[in-house]
Amino acid sequence: MKRDPVCHKEVKEKEAITAECDGVIFYFCSEGCKDSFLEKRSCARNDYELIIIGGGPAGLTAGVYAATLKMDSLLVAKDLGGQAVDSTKIENYMGFDFVTGPELIEKFKEQLFCSHYIDHLLSEVEKIEPQEGGFKITTSEMATYTAKALIIATGMTRRRLGVPGEEKFLRKGIFYGAIQGLSFVEGEGAVVIGGGNSAFQVVENLHTIASNIYLISHSEPTADPAVVERVLCLANLKTYIGYKVLEFTGDQTLNGVTIKKIGDVETLALPAKGAFVAVGLVPNSSVAAPLVKLNERREILINRDCSTSCPGIFAAGDVTDTFGKRIIIAAGEGAKAALAARQYLLNLQKVVCPPT
Repeated sequence: MKRDPVCHKEVKEKEAITAECDGVIFYFCSEGCKDSFLEKRSCARNDYELIIIGGGPAGLTAGVYAATLKMDSLLVAKDLGGQAVDSTKIENYMGFDFVTGPELIEKFKEQLFCSHYIDHLLSEVEKIEPQEGGFKITTSEMATYTAKALIIATGMTRRRLGVPGEEKFLRKGIFYGAIQGLSFVEGEGAVVIGGGNSAFQVVENLHTIASNIYLISHSEPTADPAVVERVLCLANLKTYIGYKVLEFTGDQTLNGVTIKKIGDVETLALPAKGAFVAVGLVPNSSVAAPLVKLNERREILINRDCSTSCPGIFAAGDVTDTFGKRIIIAAGEGAKAALAARQYLLNLQKVVCPPT
């Protein structure tokens, strides 16, 4: 693997776009990054009209729309794909009966970096500060960039249970996304914790791989009724509705999960090589919190046009209080935020003439 010197993205040597400079071969993820490097824009450029923060469906869609609207934009993201990369089966995204998360994100990236290029940087934004005429962001590498408007599309992070053994067995039997842990439980027992669509999707993915599956939920399932009906009839699934996890146990790797029925004292030990936690998400809103209003769930409050309480800052996707945490909704909100940001920038350019 090689690293793109402009956006820091890792690229496969055989698939990368290359350029020779001063006798050295450089590898790029796109023609846009190559051109930027050769023009030395990547070393000198730090001022934009719009900065998009976040690389999930909302941020990537905002980037595509910003490019098609010819906005001078930079996309900054810790990684590309967000929570969608953990989805092994996305149903009813327009144009697909179903598609995997990684497949959909690859199509997003191809559209953004090949068909509708904008400058991009793989880094984490650590601070946002208001300044005259806009905003300044500081990345984890202490680089600074300025813009007249921002779109916050930082998504959400999977919620932890906070029980003994959870940290000890992280990636040693405990997983927060199904894809990386499927092979770990082949022919073994597996526990799935949660009652929403994500948890039921994990059960579907496991039923031909794990020997036994134990679904644990503290309340009745909240997944889509069609999904619940389809999953609950699986032969190797046993459900524990109204139970909570007390502890994860094992030596070097996980080998058991201790649960208890809510309201009872007696505990139950389930043999499990792997545990898949899907108990909700926490908004990644802390970087914007000093500047915009949040609700009690720490979601960014937005208006119908994705504007926030701070003029010039827009927000889209799962980090906001918009109804429905779905990939297709996040993508739509990203498009809306880009359109609204463009209108905001156009309004800034209007010259107000004094009355005659």
